[in-house]
Amino acid sequence: MPSTTINPTRMELTRLKGRLKTAQRGHKLLKDKRDELMKQFMDVVRENRALRRRVEEELMRAHGAFTVAAALMSPEMLEQSLLYPKQSVELDMTFQNIMSVDVPRYQFHTKSQDPGEIYPYGFAQTSGELDDAVDAMAKVLEDLLRLAEVEKTSQLLAEEIEKTRRRVNALEYVKIPQMEENIKYITMKLDENERANTIRLMKVKDLLLKEAIQARREENEAAVQAWRDGGISPQES
Repeated sequence: MPSTTINPTRMELTRLKGRLKTAQRGHKLLKDKRDELMKQFMDVVRENRALRRRVEEELMRAHGAFTVAAALMSPEMLEQSLLYPKQSVELDMTFQNIMSVDVPRYQFHTKSQDPGEIYPYGFAQTSGELDDAVDAMAKVLEDLLRLAEVEKTSQLLAEEIEKTRRRVNALEYVKIPQMEENIKYITMKLDENERANTIRLMKVKDLLLKEAIQARREENEAAVQAWRDGGISPQES
């Protein structure tokens, strides 16, 4: 039986068949989208894993250099050396569309192209380990931004995959079976009505035939009776 009350008419059958065809085409497109999103997601996850490993190694190296510099320099001198930075960074964010998902793209620009501007202090009172630490932090910035970009992309793709998966399952296991069941129900009802009409027409035909036979029999009996009463032969009557 259908899940909802429907009118078993040919117009409703035609409408449901059109909806079923559209749902099947949408189901195929959503499955293709889900598969492509999964492919894109796996590529992003692999890149994320490699980037995270490299960033962690670079941050550990920078942290080690800062630790050594802090051990060789006084806390006041270390704080004073890093208090007023020379270089500044501007961050631009754009979006790229991946399978109807807008993922961020980060780009940064430094105020000065001089690589020496990353050191905001003189070299006379500082240690070489501090130079190594600042240089390592400057180099890891690009990978950090790329890692943030990849992390957000993987999150957005995962959410879109989940939404697409739910839509595919809803069409595959709920909507399409319901429409197929309704189409089957309407088809059975129409066939049943057609058989009932055929039987009704056959009964009407039988009744008409019986009435014609009865009328002919009555005519013959009347003719025979008239022949008996008046001597008129049935052929003459």
